[in-house]
Amino acid sequence: MPLEIIPFTLGPVLTNAYLIADPTTAEAAVIDPAWDGVVILAEAQRRGWRIGQLWYTHAHFDHIGGAADIADSLNPVPLVALHPADIPLWQVGGGGALFGFRIEPGPKPTIDLHHGQTLQLGNINFEVRHTPGHTPGHCAFYCAEANTLFSGDLIFQNGVGRTDLPGGSWETLVESIREQVFTLPEETRILSGHGGETWVGEERMYNPFVGG
Repeated sequence: MPLEIIPFTLGPVLTNAYLIADPTTAEAAVIDPAWDGVVILAEAQRRGWRIGQLWYTHAHFDHIGGAADIADSLNPVPLVALHPADIPLWQVGGGGALFGFRIEPGPKPTIDLHHGQTLQLGNINFEVRHTPGHTPGHCAFYCAEANTLFSGDLIFQNGVGRTDLPGGSWETLVESIREQVFTLPEETRILSGHGGETWVGEERMYNPFVGG
């Protein structure tokens, strides 16, 4: 059976979290456990899936706010994957204080993400693509088998990630999109950190910020 993906939209800024699993092994991971971790955990338990990993596209507070709730309920504690360049952001609670939010960041990252790395979930492989611009350590997760890119806050349907927060760079963001997203097959599904799903071909042609 192929990769299963259960999306959630959670938290104060409507962040997308993705519970993903290899149903043949019941091994699961959460990409960006945004908020309300108990909601994500309950769905995994309902399906009989074991959450063993948390993968962060980046360390902003609205993408990690549910991690502590998930980890506190599991034994062993899930492995946490984050690019080292975003560790300083994680250490200050994802910058939530700038917006009036203080979160418990959850377990310390134990997997250092790097470009070209392979992450395995059951029998399904994911390619890590380092895509800085929104944050220095931002990464996207590409599953060729499922024809899907989890793009975090790099690119959205008809939009792109903001670059006005600490560590952001417009030029770097555009380069990341053109080199790491627009080089994928045009039928690749994009599941982003906010908003609805889209496709590489659609954004390459029509995205008002980087398309055309």
